Amino acid sequence: MSTNSNALSPAGVGTPAYAGTPAYAGIDVSKGTLDLARSGTDAVDSFPNDAAGIARIVELLVGLAPAAVVIESTGGLERPLVQALLEAELPVALVNPKRVRYFAKGLGILAKTDRIDAGVLRRFGELAAPRLLEKRSKNQAELRDLVVCRRQLCRTRAQQYNRRGTTASKAALRSIDAVVEALDKQIGSLDRQVRRLLDADDEFKHLDGLLRSVPGVGPALSATIAAELGELGHADRQRVCALAGVAPFADDSGTLRGKRSIRGGRTAVRCVLYMATLSAMRFNPVINAFAARLKAAGKLGKVVVTACMRKLLTLINAMVRDGLRWEQLDVVKKLAPTG
Repeated sequence: MSTNSNALSPAGVGTPAYAGTPAYAGIDVSKGTLDLARSGTDAVDSFPNDAAGIARIVELLVGLAPAAVVIESTGGLERPLVQALLEAELPVALVNPKRVRYFAKGLGILAKTDRIDAGVLRRFGELAAPRLLEKRSKNQAELRDLVVCRRQLCRTRAQQYNRRGTTASKAALRSIDAVVEALDKQIGSLDRQVRRLLDADDEFKHLDGLLRSVPGVGPALSATIAAELGELGHADRQRVCALAGVAPFADDSGTLRGKRSIRGGRTAVRCVLYMATLSAMRFNPVINAFAARLKAAGKLGKVVVTACMRKLLTLINAMVRDGLRWEQLDVVKKLAPTG
């Protein structure tokens, strides 16, 4: 382990904490090293990104008892560290690197090194109060990996289909067809593994039963929600819609009233929700009637779809919160014929 100091104090990043104030930590993750910045010192400690380095960081942070340990999402390199911190019952926040970069620029920090980033992450935890992660069960972690892998293979298959449409060579076409056939087999295998995992876990099976009772919701959306939207049913509709990236954000200034638009959120959830909503707009009586009212009011097509996505997710959130199936919702009962 090597310890180095950075002159971060001009930007306010390395300012020591006062006695009695909550402690925070920021960890910059790279393939070979982990750089740790902590409250109370300007020093940034470097550790190897291996089991021994992670164990040493956990030991230090357990003694510090921080209010939050902030780590950037780095495409998977951070997973062993995050898992070890959660196992030690330390509060961990996994944040979007883009948000942290904007935050650094707001503080006037234009330079970017691993050690500076660690200090920025610590400061981000103090000022931005990022959402803390909840410890995932083994089944939930496995389900997420299966869903992510399936999504990646589906994306690759779509690329191969697009490439096939612009290829004239017969040999190249045979090669593309072989790749597509192999991808189809792997995707089918992943679908079966996801199904077995959902059926084997009582909590997942109950959630899947609720979600699949909704006209328009298929296995892809059900599995994606179970894997990547654990807040469903535990947060209010505004937060759930924001997490899924379908909440409208204002763009006002003075007397100017700009158009509301959606942004951010979990792209994977939003993409699958979009496809499910297109189906629901045809076959789900509640969503179909809602879409018809919006169209009659002259709303643009994409505005209608986005509003229907938000409506569908809001209803699903209420179902999961109250443990109700689709047909048990009051809005559905009102549509039932009488007499």
